[in-house]
Amino acid sequence: MQKQTLAELIRDLEQEMLRLGYTEGSMKFYRRRWQMLLQFANEQGESCYSEQLGVAFVEKHFQIFEKDFHRTLAQAETQELRIIRMIGEFQLHHTVLRRYYKHKEILTDSYFITINERFKQYCVRKSYSSVTTDHYVKQAARFMDYLVSQKVTDCKGIHLGLIYDYLKTWAGYTYKTVEQVICALRSFFRFLLETEVVQTDFAAKMPMVQARKQTRIPSVWTADELKKLIAAIDRGNPKGKRDYAIILLACRLGMRCTDIKHLQMSNLHWEAKKLTFIQSKTRQPLSLPLTPEIGWAVIDYLKYGRPKVDSPFLFVRHMVPFGPFSEDDHLNQLIKRYMELAHLPTLKKRRGMHSLRHTMASRLLEQDTPLSTISDILGHVDPDSTAVYLKVDIEKLRACPLRLDEVAAHE
Repeated sequence: MQKQTLAELIRDLEQEMLRLGYTEGSMKFYRRRWQMLLQFANEQGESCYSEQLGVAFVEKHFQIFEKDFHRTLAQAETQELRIIRMIGEFQLHHTVLRRYYKHKEILTDSYFITINERFKQYCVRKSYSSVTTDHYVKQAARFMDYLVSQKVTDCKGIHLGLIYDYLKTWAGYTYKTVEQVICALRSFFRFLLETEVVQTDFAAKMPMVQARKQTRIPSVWTADELKKLIAAIDRGNPKGKRDYAIILLACRLGMRCTDIKHLQMSNLHWEAKKLTFIQSKTRQPLSLPLTPEIGWAVIDYLKYGRPKVDSPFLFVRHMVPFGPFSEDDHLNQLIKRYMELAHLPTLKKRRGMHSLRHTMASRLLEQDTPLSTISDILGHVDPDSTAVYLKVDIEKLRACPLRLDEVAAHE
């Protein structure tokens, strides 16, 4: 197949951007840059686009040099690089690789919108959590938007090569991100097969990510770091009272961020000193002790910190409009703020709400708590999920080394 000329490539890219809803103001900017690039290519005697051509273009016109690509660039510089990167990505994948969409809804084609609505109902019937359902539906929409960019008009046009080409657009993202995309697509393809939209079991043919989840050692706080983090919270103001209770629930009880956000007054059983709720991830009930430390923190927040807002949720945002946290809010910004106040290095390790859950499990392991007990506290359906915390207890791992002569005896 003959390679597209730069002019043809830009023409097709322009049509795709118009389909995606780019504003006229944005299109005017891109068109000016494209004209500059076409003129530059003509001066260089080039008719087709290449990475070298794009780099030479930004170096000449904007003094952005290749050696500077990996440093933190100004917004204007980033925008100029976006011009050539978009052309290169479109040449390679024939789609615009965007993770933030210009319009609110990803899909605009009525057929694919209907398919996605049916898929959402399927996820609900499967009793997936709201977070999982939203993630699956969004990833399915992104895949179907890719189909439209490839001139595929319905799901019967899906084939394995097309799926693999789509997965290539995620090259360079972390293992965890790619794993989540593939997991969502597997569910989507199962839905298509079960509802007879397609006749091929694409879910069974999906590639496996060449990495293992268990190879990652969870991020764990030291006792001193955790003490400094909690001490940095100003419990004299309403927001501090809320954040203090939230962080205690995460680091003392190991609760997931989503479950903390979904807590309601009805989940608090004061007389029994219990906290009971249905886990958002597993849909299984869990009962945890309402310790005095946590109980008094919650009471302090309810009496002197929580805004007077009519919401069933225990914790709400402290900015207008008052209301529950969004499903996409993982509260990582909350942790980062107190790390900065406590003068803890924010770049040392990835530290979010989930790391506090890891820390609680690791402390229990250090106290010789059986894994089965830790599994019950964490609400793991599969006890094997708890085994990842063994990796953080280096002292226990050192206590059970294998002797080489013992290994040889079993060969």
